[in-house]
Amino acid sequence: MNTTLTPFYDKQVQCLHCEAKFPSTKIRSSFVKVDRYDKDFCPNYQSEELNPLFYHVFVCPQCGFSFTDDFSKYFPPKTKEEIKNNVSDRWVHQDYGKQRTVRQAIDSYKLAAYCAEIKKEKKVTIAGLYMRIAWLNRKMKNKEQEQRFISFALHNYLECYLNSDYHSSQMSELKIMYLIAALSHQIGETEQAVMYLSKVIEKQNTTTERTIIEMAKDQWQEIRGEKSTA
Repeated sequence: MNTTLTPFYDKQVQCLHCEAKFPSTKIRSSFVKVDRYDKDFCPNYQSEELNPLFYHVFVCPQCGFSFTDDFSKYFPPKTKEEIKNNVSDRWVHQDYGKQRTVRQAIDSYKLAAYCAEIKKEKKVTIAGLYMRIAWLNRKMKNKEQEQRFISFALHNYLECYLNSDYHSSQMSELKIMYLIAALSHQIGETEQAVMYLSKVIEKQNTTTERTIIEMAKDQWQEIRGEKSTA
């Protein structure tokens, strides 16, 4: 009997919308190796074939509703009807449950972001979806689409920060502020980047998140260097 573990396995998922059960491919964490992280926390994996970003979204093959573990189970009034009208009634059966290409991964995130907007998920959740679309476009060296989705992510992180809707998520206030700065810098919003870097660095004596503080200081120096050579 062959007991060799493979990197991929099927996770049984229940659709939050129609409650259908379906399998969705995931990657065993023991096979995932990260080389480094970009300034906006984008992970760079040793093997792009074993990239867990590809499998973060669950796409229901029955109704098309697409979601992640970050989605709440609660549907605000009338949103189920909106999802039925705008997603399920237009859904052409597709199976995203197998191994995905980067293009299929991007499509799954776009579906999830669309569903999240209709369902009125927290801004921190929506921002995370747009952020990952930007990362995957970075892998494809599609600068225009990367910048477009960074802008969408930034807009949602700003709303998230201003409305404090990151509570009960894995994101801290400091990390949100740092991301706003990093994303602002990437799309040329330098003044906004500096303002939020200042907010982060001001917390250096009251936070345990030392890595974020050091990353903010590095970004600050980088922006100063850019200004001095401009």
